[in-house]
Amino acid sequence: MRGDGAVDVVEVLRRNQLLGALDEREMAELVALGHLVHYDADALIFDKGDPGDCLYAVLKGQIGIHTSSEDGKVMMLNFLDAGSVLGEIALIDGKHRTAGATALRPTELFRIDRAAFIPFLERHPRLAIRLMGVLCERLRWVSENIEDAVFHDVPRRLAKRLLMLAEAYGQRTAAGVRITQAVSQEGLANMLGVTREMVNKSLKALKAADAITYSKGFLVLTDPDRVRDMAGETTRL
Repeated sequence: MRGDGAVDVVEVLRRNQLLGALDEREMAELVALGHLVHYDADALIFDKGDPGDCLYAVLKGQIGIHTSSEDGKVMMLNFLDAGSVLGEIALIDGKHRTAGATALRPTELFRIDRAAFIPFLERHPRLAIRLMGVLCERLRWVSENIEDAVFHDVPRRLAKRLLMLAEAYGQRTAAGVRITQAVSQEGLANMLGVTREMVNKSLKALKAADAITYSKGFLVLTDPDRVRDMAGETTRL
């Protein structure tokens, strides 16, 4: 099954840690349950509070996962690229979405409705066990973010976020590790739930410490180990 003759659904689904373990027969069965959907850039896929009636796999493009407060403040939680799955939390319990999703560029998704996916899980308990592991990882990630917001200052939280972006989108160059995902100061502020001014001040501190620089609109970790020290981490890139 291919989208517009270009995207091999099975090949992309194989990249996902949850779905990649399916054998050929199971994967064929899963693909037969879904269909392709397309979204233009900036299109809302679902919003926080919407019914959790389906699961999506990203075939191409990019998704931004975000949440918002009652007074309209938006916090960007994550970026999802090809091979990622979204909507699995609300899919399992059938309750409302815990966050919103927006296409950041023209995007093609593979959609499986809850009415079809739950019986598939019941037929394949091995996948259900893997899904439990994925949800546990998601819970740990949320817990770590809550701890960061409560106990750590903005410079440390920013350093940790830059390391996360470098791990996902880092490209080694002569100047250092270049984050190929373009993120504005406003975008970083939304990720951390702080003001743009606070991010600007923290970025200046990192730049003054020769830990980062800008190159053609992209962030470069010129000294990743120093960024890790500022984030309070020990593992080296």
